[in-house]
Amino acid sequence: MTTPDAAPSTVAPVTAVEARTRMSPRKRAKISRGIQYGLLVVAVVILAVAIDWGRVGDQIFNVEAAQDLLPKIPQAFLNTLTYTAAAFAVGLSLGIVLALMKLSSVGVYRWLATAYIEFFRGIPALLVVIAFAYAVPIALGVSIPSLTLKAALALGMVSAAYIAETLRAGIEAVPPGQIEAARSLGMSHSRTLVTVVIPQAFRIVLPPMTNEIILLTKDTSLIYLMGLLPTQFDLTKIGRDALSSGSGGGLTGLFVAGLGYLCITIPLGLLARWLEKRTGKGSRS
Repeated sequence: MTTPDAAPSTVAPVTAVEARTRMSPRKRAKISRGIQYGLLVVAVVILAVAIDWGRVGDQIFNVEAAQDLLPKIPQAFLNTLTYTAAAFAVGLSLGIVLALMKLSSVGVYRWLATAYIEFFRGIPALLVVIAFAYAVPIALGVSIPSLTLKAALALGMVSAAYIAETLRAGIEAVPPGQIEAARSLGMSHSRTLVTVVIPQAFRIVLPPMTNEIILLTKDTSLIYLMGLLPTQFDLTKIGRDALSSGSGGGLTGLFVAGLGYLCITIPLGLLARWLEKRTGKGSRS
């Protein structure tokens, strides 16, 4: 018995659409990354061609102007750190009180804390600084003689609103079993809060607390609105004075001030990331 010959199989040619759909995800990602890098290089080249490097070197990267500012940098750096530390001390102290009030079983305390937090989180720090410089002396009839104290109160009151919410979240993140174990040992509520809850809450909120210090450091740039004596200048004041002097390389002062802030904020940012990783490892162990 003979069987008819099978019809020859024909393979349809692969179309461009099919070839694209058959491309592996890894290859597509590689092509996409190459396109992105190419566009980035093109953008950098266009920007480099468009910049007037002669004027940039004369006005922003003026070496002589930067050398003239160098003797002032250590004092400005120290003043900036002093204002930051003082404001953070006020913000942390007030923030702890506000966080405990927000978690209190007494309704009035919760309402007062909520009103404070929402108010100071809702207005710019600039307005608070101006208020302490001008409105408070008019309203109370007294003037705060110390610039550091005025800066600490103004920036600290704003920072306290954010620190309070951070601490509240940290306190609520403490495992209830820790509190129950402390109470079962006969500890009072206040002792449990001080010796068990708050220390663990601080460990949880260390990374965001470090970020708050970074924000405070940048907010010290507003202190010049309070009026600075010759020995009270900060990094921003150096940049402003160089810009308003009208001399050559005026923008170099702003560039130097920016580098000064980066010398503070970059290490703090690295510390925050390290603490975040360390806290994460501790919570998993």
